[in-house]
Formats: sequence, structure tokens, C-alpha cells
Amino acid sequence: MTATTLPTPSDLSITPRDRRFGRDTATPRLWHGGRVEATAIYNALSSTFPIGEAYFVESVRAFRQGTPSKLAEEIKAFTTQEAIHSREHDAFNKRAERAGYDLSKLEARVGERLSITKSRPPIVNVAATMALEHFTAILAHELLKNPRHLEGAEQEAANLWRWHSVEEIEHKGVAYDTWLWATRDWPRYKRWRVKAKVMLLVTRNFVVDRTAGSLELMRQDGVTGLRAWSRLLWYLWVRPGMFRKIAGAWLRFFLPGFHPWNEDDRYLLGAYEASAKDEPAPAKKVRRAV
Repeated sequence: MTATTLPTPSDLSITPRDRRFGRDTATPRLWHGGRVEATAIYNALSSTFPIGEAYFVESVRAFRQGTPSKLAEEIKAFTTQEAIHSREHDAFNKRAERAGYDLSKLEARVGERLSITKSRPPIVNVAATMALEHFTAILAHELLKNPRHLEGAEQEAANLWRWHSVEEIEHKGVAYDTWLWATRDWPRYKRWRVKAKVMLLVTRNFVVDRTAGSLELMRQDGVTGLRAWSRLLWYLWVRPGMFRKIAGAWLRFFLPGFHPWNEDDRYLLGAYEASAKDEPAPAKKVRRAV
């Protein structure tokens, strides 16, 4: 597979949807069905997005010059979507803080991780972005596929996560295609070896940091020790078991010939659009990749 013969669908439309969520109402402290562990993991994830998605944009933009025109347009749309995601999760995080949570430790940890990566060459940053974007895409797929993950959640918060998931699926190939373009002169084995090492490191940091962040937020709700660990691990790995259910999709990243669009899951986007028809229309709708 070369950087000019990619399986990204030729008719893919990456469409930034400029929506705003939860501006008129306070988000309940335990917004996810009154469950400490469910609220904690989603709040922990959200705490990473404002700084993390700005990093994704910088990493991909560094390689935009000279890319094929289609990929250049997709990078533009990716940038727009990620900027809106950062804004909405920043607003969501502020509501969590107003509800009484202190996210400062979680945000500082993200900053520490990214400061190490940012000190490396640009190709390392786009590789890390490619790996993290695969994570967000498979999490988004599972969240949209299985309504149980947001069962009982406050409506505006649930709308935010579904909207974000749709756009993560839409642009799931952009960072990967940028990586393929940036490494187009590399031998195939070198490309696989580097991306595999990066994914293993990213996976370790993702699981360790999100688990630690969730436990910290649960501690702020008075749930600690074995009780906290058992509730969180059950939620993540057993029922509804988000981490268990994405394991197969995570493993496919290491297969020869892998590409995010080897699985065309745009049917989930159509289902979302049908279910969201009664929500307020986006402030703007920008079509970037046709």
C-alpha cells in the first residue's frame, strides 16, 4: 500500500458540525446515571481533549505542505473538527469543575506526557497522533454501536459524546494517511516496527493514565481502595466492558496492510444523523473532503 493508493473512501465527507452542548443547564455531578465509576472515566477522558486535540492538530499540520490535494483538504477538515471538539470539552470540563471536581492533576499529567513527545522530531509526534487517533476511533465506534455505554447519562452530556464519536469516525484515517505520506520513502518493515512500538507505548500510557485519573476522581467522591478498583475495572472490562470490546480492533492495528478504513463503519454515522434530527442544527456545516 502506498500513500497515494489508500483505502480511505473516495466519497468520504468530513463535516465539522459546530454544535454547543449544555450551555443552559448545570451538569449534575454524577451525570452518568448517578454512577461514580462511569462519570469518572468519561470525565477523565474529557480532561485530556482540549490539550490533546490541539497537539493532534499541530502534529498533522506539520506535514500538510506537499501532501496530495485530497489529503490536504481532509487535514483542513480534521483541524476544524478538532478545534470544535477542544472547545466543547473545555466547556464540559468547566461544568465538571463547577460540580465540584478538581481536574488539575489529570490535566497536568497530560501536559507532562505531551511535553516529552513534543521535544522529539515531528515524525514522532505524527506517529503518536496516529496511534491515539486509532484509540479514539475504536472507542467512538463502540460507543455508537452499543447504546449501553451511555445508558442513563444526562441528555446533553450523552449528545456531546455521540457527536464527538461521529466526527472521530469520520476523520479516523487522516492522521494515519498523513503518517503514510510522511513515511512514504521508508521500507515497509521500518514503518511497521516504528508504528508498533509507538502504539505499545501509547497504549501503556493511555490505560495507566486514564485508570489513575478515574481513580482520582472517584477518590473525590469518597470511593477509594479496593472498592474503587473493583467498580472501575468491572465497568471498563466486564459490563459494559468498553476496553474489553475494543481489544480486537486494537489488535488489528498491528496486522500487515492495516488501515483505519479497512472497516467502513459509516453506517453508524447515518444512524446518528437519524437519531439527532431533533437536536438544534449546527451553527455551520463545512464540507472539506469530497
